[in-house]
Amino acid sequence: MLSVNNIEVVYHDVILVLRGVSLQLEEGQMITLLGANGAGKTTTLKAISGLLKTEVGKVSHGDIRFDDQRIDRMGPEDIARKGIIQVMEGRRILEHLTVEENLEVAAYVLKDRSYMKKDLDLVYHYFPRLKDLRHRTSGYTSGGEQQMMLVGRALMAHPKIMLLDEPSLGLAPLLVEEIFRIVKRINEEEKTSILLVEQNAIAALDIAGYGYVMENGRIVLDGTAKDLKENEDVKEFYLGFGALSQRKSYRDVKHYKRRKRWLG
Repeated sequence: MLSVNNIEVVYHDVILVLRGVSLQLEEGQMITLLGANGAGKTTTLKAISGLLKTEVGKVSHGDIRFDDQRIDRMGPEDIARKGIIQVMEGRRILEHLTVEENLEVAAYVLKDRSYMKKDLDLVYHYFPRLKDLRHRTSGYTSGGEQQMMLVGRALMAHPKIMLLDEPSLGLAPLLVEEIFRIVKRINEEEKTSILLVEQNAIAALDIAGYGYVMENGRIVLDGTAKDLKENEDVKEFYLGFGALSQRKSYRDVKHYKRRKRWLG
């Protein structure tokens, strides 16, 4: 369904951020992209959604295909109309609008808006709390409620693929658990394909079926969620387990060096 093929990304034709990144997302699948701050996760999402163009960035090598059509040369609005919707980190809401008005904004990407009430009912089905708050000014809602609103707004756009960027950021553990549980339901019940970018590796691997680990603009490891959970390096660097008492770079782990072809 979505194929990212050996892409490189540069900003201002000078700064190389991604180096040969490849990943696949099948219809109805949920995958996760893990990595530390600055690894290139958000840039990968923006390359897919077309938002790179708003930041003087571009895919300089390789290509991105959606349903066998190349999309990395399209603008973000055209990609959104194809059904690829990004939920950006930082809870970017329209603070002066009500919760329901924030949800309705997403329908403007659709040609047919006659299903607005049905779409709102679907969002309120997954997020009952938003129905109670629908007339409240969104700027006065909590961080968790705003994150629910953003996922709901993406759902209003009838996404074929939802790109979620750090939905757990700044939220209490119980709220993270609730939001991730709802995201899993949306994936299973609506058959929406999801690419989840997360630093909370434990939560991400609990709901995704497949994962990619990114470091310094490259994919360094991939596999099923089960295999990644059992991988000693993933345990050490992302799950908080392992024999080493101090967090180190992948480059300092000799057995990791021997396994990874890209490290000389």
